[in-house]
Amino acid sequence: MADEYRKSLMNVIMAYQDKYQEFEQYLRSSEPDKVQRAKNWSIAIGLQQVDGLTPSDFLVSQAKENIEGKISTEDVRHRLEEYYQQKDVREKAEADRTLEADGVSERINALLAQKAFTFSPMELAHIHGYLFKGILPHAGLFRTYNITKNQWILDGDTIEYANAGNLMDLMTFDFSEEKKFDYSSHSAQEAINHIARFISSVWQIHAFGEGNTRTTAVFLIKYLRSFGFDVNNESFAKHSWFFRNALVRSQYENIPNGIHRTFEPLERFMNFAVFGVPADLRNRTLHIRWSEDKRQSDVSKDAKRQNDVLETPMRLTAHLSLKEMAVIKMIQENPQISIAAIATKTGLSKRTVDRAIASLKEKAILSRIGAKNNATWIINKSES
Repeated sequence: MADEYRKSLMNVIMAYQDKYQEFEQYLRSSEPDKVQRAKNWSIAIGLQQVDGLTPSDFLVSQAKENIEGKISTEDVRHRLEEYYQQKDVREKAEADRTLEADGVSERINALLAQKAFTFSPMELAHIHGYLFKGILPHAGLFRTYNITKNQWILDGDTIEYANAGNLMDLMTFDFSEEKKFDYSSHSAQEAINHIARFISSVWQIHAFGEGNTRTTAVFLIKYLRSFGFDVNNESFAKHSWFFRNALVRSQYENIPNGIHRTFEPLERFMNFAVFGVPADLRNRTLHIRWSEDKRQSDVSKDAKRQNDVLETPMRLTAHLSLKEMAVIKMIQENPQISIAAIATKTGLSKRTVDRAIASLKEKAILSRIGAKNNATWIINKSES
């Protein structure tokens, strides 16, 4: 049964890869707005993998028109509504859950296009309600019953989700503790590891009957953006199933069988998503019967090739704050970028960017050469 489940999900991933190709030309575009729209759509559609869903070709065609600027996100929604008013189309789409995949993809894209974000449990409930209204019963409402879910990577076992009677108390506690964490006094690597643990705890509560992983992913992306980071398009677009399985492993423990919870896979995913650190994101490496020695052997074969790519992000994350890393990431993408543009792209204030740049210069990590209007940022190879 577990093998059949894995094969069905692999088929979904293969089907999605074909759809992902549709957006690659836009992701390479020289127009920033077009790239951002393509990134949002890639993530929105890719996240449907976590529930084994594949959006329709019709949705992909509408997404492409939106990316090209021909229609708005509201137009996409209206066209979807009209398309699914056809009885034969709707009945088939409801049967194979394409209707859900299309509707939730469109709504995730709409949310990712909005800058508004509030750090609170109610924001999580709002996201769930927005994504699943009219699709799932009790959208936006915390569950009132206990749940178990058999997991392929656990050989059919389940993790222990929160008791339905304690959901709000647990959620309030997690958010309260997260608000107390002082990110300014921790390195970017420490911060990302901390966020991984926070988001794992929120996901383990599993506040809703269905749709928890997609809701958690959207919340995480918007939370990371509040620090000035936008996740790379491949992370959730191509590896959302790995993200889900990494969350499972971060909350599963079976001591009699020598299996302990591990945050390493989730941290691996987060480093890839935020800092672009190359990572082994094969789902089979998360199965409880997978040999870690085998994974390390496979990874070591690529180590030499990846050394140059890994050096900058891995070296810097241990020394810089999240906001400093957000600035570095912008400069890596465009060495001629202005301070004003960094502020706009990261969502940080100009004053915050100025402080981050001053700190980076003081640490001898960043310098600038050339005339004022034609200057280039240089990320130095070694720290002082």
